[in-house]
Amino acid sequence: MKIIIQSMLLFFLIATSSVIAQVNLDYQKPPKEILDLVDVPRTPTVVMNTEGNKMLLLYRDSYKDIATLSEEELRLGGLRINPKTNIGSRTTYYNNVKIKGLDGAPMQVKGLPANPKLANFSWSPDESKMALTNTVSNGVEVWVLDVATAQVSKISEPKVNANMGNPIRWFKDGNALLVRMIPLSRKELINTAAAVPTGPTISVSDGAKAQNRTYQDLLQNPNDVFNFEQLATSALVKIDMQGKTTPFMDAAMYSGISDSPDGKYWMITTIEKPFSYIVPYRRFPQVSVIYDTDGKMIKEVNNVPLIEELPKGFMAARKGKRSMQWRDDKPATLVWAEVLDSGDPEIDVAFRDQVWMQEAPFAQAPQKVLKTINRFSGIEWGDDNTAIAYDYWWNTRNTKQYLFNPSDGSNEGKVIVDRNYQDVYSDPGDFMSQENEFGRNVLTLVKGKAYRMGDGYTDKGQFPFIDEVNLKTQQTKRLYESKYTDKLENLQEAIDMKKGEILVRIESPTEYPNYYVRNIKNGKLKQITAFDNPFASIQDVHKEVITYKRDDGLELTGTLYLPVGYDKVKKEKKPMILWAYPREFKDKNSASQSTANPNEFTYPYYGSMLYWVTRGYVVLDDASFPIVGEGDEEPNDSFRKQLVANGKAAIDAVDELGYIDRNRVGVGGHSYGAFMTANLLSHSDLFAAGIARSGAYNRTLTPFGFQSEERSYWEAPDVYNTMSPFMHADKMKTPLLLVHGIADNNSGTYPLQSERYFNALKGLGATARLVMLPKESHGYAAKESILHMLWEQDQWLEKYVKNREVSEIKDEEEMKN
Repeated sequence: MKIIIQSMLLFFLIATSSVIAQVNLDYQKPPKEILDLVDVPRTPTVVMNTEGNKMLLLYRDSYKDIATLSEEELRLGGLRINPKTNIGSRTTYYNNVKIKGLDGAPMQVKGLPANPKLANFSWSPDESKMALTNTVSNGVEVWVLDVATAQVSKISEPKVNANMGNPIRWFKDGNALLVRMIPLSRKELINTAAAVPTGPTISVSDGAKAQNRTYQDLLQNPNDVFNFEQLATSALVKIDMQGKTTPFMDAAMYSGISDSPDGKYWMITTIEKPFSYIVPYRRFPQVSVIYDTDGKMIKEVNNVPLIEELPKGFMAARKGKRSMQWRDDKPATLVWAEVLDSGDPEIDVAFRDQVWMQEAPFAQAPQKVLKTINRFSGIEWGDDNTAIAYDYWWNTRNTKQYLFNPSDGSNEGKVIVDRNYQDVYSDPGDFMSQENEFGRNVLTLVKGKAYRMGDGYTDKGQFPFIDEVNLKTQQTKRLYESKYTDKLENLQEAIDMKKGEILVRIESPTEYPNYYVRNIKNGKLKQITAFDNPFASIQDVHKEVITYKRDDGLELTGTLYLPVGYDKVKKEKKPMILWAYPREFKDKNSASQSTANPNEFTYPYYGSMLYWVTRGYVVLDDASFPIVGEGDEEPNDSFRKQLVANGKAAIDAVDELGYIDRNRVGVGGHSYGAFMTANLLSHSDLFAAGIARSGAYNRTLTPFGFQSEERSYWEAPDVYNTMSPFMHADKMKTPLLLVHGIADNNSGTYPLQSERYFNALKGLGATARLVMLPKESHGYAAKESILHMLWEQDQWLEKYVKNREVSEIKDEEEMKN
């Protein structure tokens, strides 16, 4: 009897072990080979001044810690706020600052606070000072750095309100700041977890269509409404360099503050009620008012209602004034755009938008400036007679540039660029700019000529360039083109075009990126930084960009890395990891173009798969996964077919080189790449296993469009259902590792997406593992989370890819036969 009972107990334990879904596990660390590449010092962020003779080096830790992410966080109207410190809860902080000239070693800034948490850096108008914030345990302070003396000092108490972004604006004279501060009228926040409801939360549909994306962090109830108003409300205070404070404007929900180029006016935008439960705060009602430098109201210039309903389509726009801003080359002139098509992209019109301007004191009638064929997207100002305007149209991937005279009153411009913005080989580059007398960036113009700086992607490789453009004839003259074939020279910005001095950054696969001054007139090159390579253990890894073709002839590329120490002569067949992200195109020519450069430094970031070259894997990174829909066909109409064709072409290409065992190939991706991975595993037998991070798997939960799909579920139900891995969970026969941040804030990629998909896979008997990372958003930040994620990925790849069972491969081959 005892033996029978023990046998029954053993059977019960075996039977139930497959049912137990939860694993209690502390944070783990990946193998040493990977850990040594992850846990390295971070090189500083470089901030250059306009003259190009001084740079700030901003240092920070590579990762946050889970304790920091675990601090209290309120998610309201699209914001994520730390209510104790009154700053964005996901703010990136720096902990040290140095100043460096073009010569000599960096100079340590003196007077930094203990345990600094620095953010919101802002140059003074003459760039002699830099304002910044420091976050302490009970709030945010304002500090000011004197660049000449490298001395920083505190000028405010920790009462700054940084919940709505950078709280600092400089006055024109550079002797004072306009700062958003917590008002005395702020009321105590409601503890929503403990609050007793006073009634239900009610939303109303009055028959108007409100086809909005699946936004995250929206207001949920009246308590959220109350807390949002308290946290968004600030008083505007003037603070001089000695810390003297003067009230400037009473408490309001300030969302935008900008001064006119001459410094005589402020345009201040406030959020108004009513709020909304279905759109984020940027679509709440807003009012823009012009004030003088003493805070006296001059004129209300814009009043935007709550925007819950818009016409259908990505190119829909609201009626009324939008994109209101100051004209950079005039003392105080407002510029804005208004729709000519009622904001409805389905209405056929010759021109979509009208651009207007109005000079101070804003009493005269606005002047028409320019009509744009597509949706207006911006203007670069030059002088009284020269400006460049931009528009774009998503549905055709078209963009235009207009050369126009803002003073002639013709309301017309000359189209000087008309191209597919996905066609990177035809990109003419960006116009270069310089500071004017107002301290604003305007076009660099010399005797009717302008200058363009471009990335220089071609079918032969990447060769960044600078062109001189005759604006009258549109003839171009190439002033400089990088000639490197074994390095990458990124052109950063012009220091002095008259002297020919350009700030550049040069790197190679084994040479860490550093900054130089390139003189394009005499060819001289002067190095100004000397950052060390923290990834020495993989500096000799073989790297190349390979080109191959899909079965329909479309040319694809990917960056191929071979394992550390790989013998290319013996060509031992290794396991491979393919990492990718699908992109939609409207023409095959653009889809076949490559922006991969083999001369980029081999830099493994936290989510990279490059770490696995130390573990014996071949890695095909950033493999091309274009989804093309030409003419009336939309890309997603054949999404799955093209996805599988892309995957097969990649494996065939590397297999033909003789480096891999094609039966041991893993695939993975993040976000839309995770969606790709689940589809590939469900609808092909190409892969041994997959890794899907922070994805969405049921497109019916994003019914009003996703990624580049603007049709709703009810317009294209077959597309939504066909593309959704959740709908085909019964086809999953390949091991899949799902990873997701519990606090994901990305539109559509709710944590629920991974949870429900995993439950479907488990219910149908698939091999899967779900890892939910506490406190993490769409991208992961805490060191503990990142190291554990890398451990999970390594365990998964070792078990299901590198050491894939031979019997398993035979079983799959028999099933195919």
